[in-house]
Amino acid sequence: MAPTNIILKVNGAAHTVRTAAQRSLLDVLREELGLTGTKKGCNAGDCGVCTVLLDGLPVNACLVLAVQAVGKEITTIEGVAADGCLHPLQKAFIERGAAQCGFCTPGMVLSSISLLNENPRPTRTEIQEALSGNLCRCTGYVQIVEAIESVAAEGPRS
Repeated sequence: MAPTNIILKVNGAAHTVRTAAQRSLLDVLREELGLTGTKKGCNAGDCGVCTVLLDGLPVNACLVLAVQAVGKEITTIEGVAADGCLHPLQKAFIERGAAQCGFCTPGMVLSSISLLNENPRPTRTEIQEALSGNLCRCTGYVQIVEAIESVAAEGPRS
């Protein structure tokens, strides 16, 4: 198929991208928009390192075609900080040692943001379930879960 122009709304800004219909959202974000915080891992939807929010819900960007994201709000890790300040979850991941090598961290943070937006006071089991699609090979998840619990304990954010 011939490339076509699509408009993607990423982190609040509209971007016109020329792409083939079969290109993944992951590849377009990284290669066309330079948003390399979204990592490429297994490229099969198993590891969650490519997690982005699509209309507020976590998705594996490697499994979503870029054309499927037209008309939706895409949030990448680059879009969660506000006014030069880290998101509370990003701060908590740093403070709690939940970001070891950092490869899984963007996906973990975005999955956690979605969880806390939906359920500001999740149980430990609910946190673990929300992260079940995100794999980490460094921390064993203890610090990650504790970081999320610490933000949940602080209460809802604006």
